[in-house]
Amino acid sequence: MKLTLKIWRQANAKAKGQMVTYPIDGVEEDMSFLEMLDVLNEGLINKGEEPVVFDHDCREGICGSCSLQINGEPHGPDRLVTTCQLHMRMFNDGDTIVIEPFRAKAFPVIKDLMVDRSSFDRIQQAGGYISVNTSGNTIDANTIPVEKEDADDSFYAATCIGCGACVAACKNASAMLFTSAKVSQYALLPQGRVEATTRVLNMVEQMDKEGFGNCTNTGACEVECPKGISLENIARMNREYLSASLKG
Repeated sequence: MKLTLKIWRQANAKAKGQMVTYPIDGVEEDMSFLEMLDVLNEGLINKGEEPVVFDHDCREGICGSCSLQINGEPHGPDRLVTTCQLHMRMFNDGDTIVIEPFRAKAFPVIKDLMVDRSSFDRIQQAGGYISVNTSGNTIDANTIPVEKEDADDSFYAATCIGCGACVAACKNASAMLFTSAKVSQYALLPQGRVEATTRVLNMVEQMDKEGFGNCTNTGACEVECPKGISLENIARMNREYLSASLKG
């Protein structure tokens, strides 16, 4: 396939960026999107030009690093896949593909297509954990009965990989789907109820501090999420937050 790539190039968060056009040939339909970018960068390096910076790690849809805005959609036109799982068969010969970083105040550009998503880490650190006695008289968590429906819902929430597609898809750059998934992961299990009150208050407070917007109720976050995290988690987090606020 022959393609035309329009790629956002930006030296750093403070520099002025611009779209740069790159023609590319010899793209195979079985290539992943990142493999296509590898081919582009190999050609740029061979010509003595600076390669395009983009983030990636596992290339297996697990780590969430490969977060790109492709033709206006987080992770591109396919559903329930990350950018590294997106294949070039989703595009046609002669297509023009616009590639941008995830755009949000809380995701400052590091360079080109790579953004800093450490704001998610700080939200997680604010309350995404449980206190467990790891010495002395330990308690086997497996002896605590858990309803299967609750266990399943907790597991589904835990599949969130923190890629940021929900933020990129939201017109308010809201992180409520991400935060609610992390809250739900613990709130649904008895082990997580001990710190439920402080957890949701601290995580929501940190989310606001990072500059994320509020939920728009449009549902774009769930649609674009590569793991299909449900909007039900946002409703659960709102209930948890209201309950914790009243207790405080």
